[in-house]
Amino acid sequence: MILSMTGFGRAEDVFEGKKISIDIKSLNSKSFDLNIKIPLRYKEKEFEVRKILNDRIIRGKVDCYINLENLEESNDVKINKGLIDSYMNELKNIASDGPDFEYLKMAVRLPDAITSRPDELNEGEWEALAKIVNKAVDKFLEFRKTEGKILHEELERNIRNIDKSLAEVVPYEQVRIDAVKERYLKTLKEFENVDETRFYQEMAYFTEKLDIQEEKVRLSQHLKYYSEVMENEDFNGKKLGFISQEIGREINTLGSKANHAEIQKLVVMMKDDLEKIKEQTLNVL
Repeated sequence: MILSMTGFGRAEDVFEGKKISIDIKSLNSKSFDLNIKIPLRYKEKEFEVRKILNDRIIRGKVDCYINLENLEESNDVKINKGLIDSYMNELKNIASDGPDFEYLKMAVRLPDAITSRPDELNEGEWEALAKIVNKAVDKFLEFRKTEGKILHEELERNIRNIDKSLAEVVPYEQVRIDAVKERYLKTLKEFENVDETRFYQEMAYFTEKLDIQEEKVRLSQHLKYYSEVMENEDFNGKKLGFISQEIGREINTLGSKANHAEIQKLVVMMKDDLEKIKEQTLNVL
């Protein structure tokens, strides 16, 4: 199955008056490259969140944004009235005169005058967070499957195009050999005392150099193998990339041996389709 490395998933839920929303998106990459933005409250669980994403997403340049919003009013602030009074009295002793409000403004800025009550992350909230992370990944993977189907169709079409172009090479193979023989025989008649045995040996050698049968067979095999891996193996992006390189080698060799204008045109068409395959394969997981 083809899966795209491009993906997007979003999930959100509410836990004890806190709205947790998670967005995950990715582009292609040779490895798993994660950029995560996580609220300070959940910082202690960043490693666990990263592990979930790594285990399930596997590869890609991934951005994960976790947002936290308090939906309920909460009195998490503690005003240390006794300490503030002490600060104000000390300030009054130091200053000659002034309104109490000015002393109050200075006092509340001093250390520990206002503090927030610690609200520790409990196991229930962590389980809720993990559930939302997995839900976002589920949607992300569904997106990957949908994109993968489109990729599969495009890759299959380009593989068929190369195979079709390869089949169209056949009618020109013997024509080009015959043209070479005719040209050399014409040249032969223009000279006297030519060693015909040596001449035909050279012709055989030259004809053998032009032979593209092996390249055609190997190219056909690589095309079939590409399709088989695409259909039957999971997480096959890197393997498909290697096969596309082998396809390119055979097309290049075929082009260098072509010695015929129509075959060269077909080779150019194959290369065009191969470039599309290489570009698309980069986005396969």
